[in-house]
Amino acid sequence: MSTVDNTQLQLRLASSRIVAILRGTDVDATVAAARTLLDVGILTLEITLTLRDAEEAIAQLVQDAPADALIGAGTVLDEGDVDRAVSAGAQFLVTPTLNDSVPYAVAQSIGILPGVYTPTEIQRGHDLGSAAVKLFPAATLGAGFIRAVRDPFPGARIIPVGGVTAATVGDYLAAGAFGVGVGGPLVGDAASPGGDLDALAVRARSFLDALRVD
Repeated sequence: MSTVDNTQLQLRLASSRIVAILRGTDVDATVAAARTLLDVGILTLEITLTLRDAEEAIAQLVQDAPADALIGAGTVLDEGDVDRAVSAGAQFLVTPTLNDSVPYAVAQSIGILPGVYTPTEIQRGHDLGSAAVKLFPAATLGAGFIRAVRDPFPGARIIPVGGVTAATVGDYLAAGAFGVGVGGPLVGDAASPGGDLDALAVRARSFLDALRVD
């Protein structure tokens, strides 16, 4: 598998509407949790670089993931993180802020979701050419913020991350969110040793059900 560009990433997100964020504490547990999500049908995954040896987890997943899966790297902080994530096989990138890795990745045609929080940052993220922007932490702003900001920016592709639950997915989508990014409320303890993978599968199905809104 190779990296996808921002147009390809945008098309994938428009279809799947969910990015699962695995901020694990152990490579084997993270890989097991990721495979559970893939089996259930959540196919766009972000492995955060806060995981020690995250590159190993990314490499394992890219090697045997379904052809229609996308395995990305998150918490990308600088150009060096871009290089090591892509070398490990990451197909797209996610950042917590509008840092220097964003234009660096765009210049190499690597799909990226930069973290934003304000209308100014939302515009800047799109102007740089990103597939969409990650609104973080979304729970402090709520769905109403997305609805309001899309008045002056009707074409904004905003993915709320941080505190999104299965119960609030519908609110965000109704407000105009391009999709959602979900970490703890979905993954729980599953990306740590001894984590409950059966419970993860149940939660994953509840998120997929929540995405099936008219």
